[in-house]
Amino acid sequence: MATNRTFTMIKPDAFGAGNTGAILKMIQDAGFKIVAMKATRLSAELAGKFYEIHKERPFYNDLVSFMSSGPIVAAILEKDNAVEDFRKLIGATNPAEAAEGTIRNMFAKSIDANAVHGSDSDENAEIEGNFFFSQAERV
Repeated sequence: MATNRTFTMIKPDAFGAGNTGAILKMIQDAGFKIVAMKATRLSAELAGKFYEIHKERPFYNDLVSFMSSGPIVAAILEKDNAVEDFRKLIGATNPAEAAEGTIRNMFAKSIDANAVHGSDSDENAEIEGNFFFSQAERV
């Protein structure tokens, strides 16, 4: 059953390029309500913990290095069918394959520097949201 919350991060590439405001506007224009949000910077240790599920994959070390290379914006979003609808809004992981008008089509630089993270399941949305936010930080 689909839940009404998902998690996202605006990654260091998009943050550093000054695209945070435009991305947040796209998110809100698509009907998502921001229920928690913060700008922060992940240490290599925290980035490694967040992406621990990928620890055995060959791209893990590069991912951790990239995600700790600059500031990010973490957010919990609310909307009916949030995970699926947000995955459509952000587009394919590879921006060359992302549909026109999606966030990654418009703002990503490469498959690695792909502008945003979006939870891939309701379960992961909850885990990822809890990684960054306490209950008191949510509206």
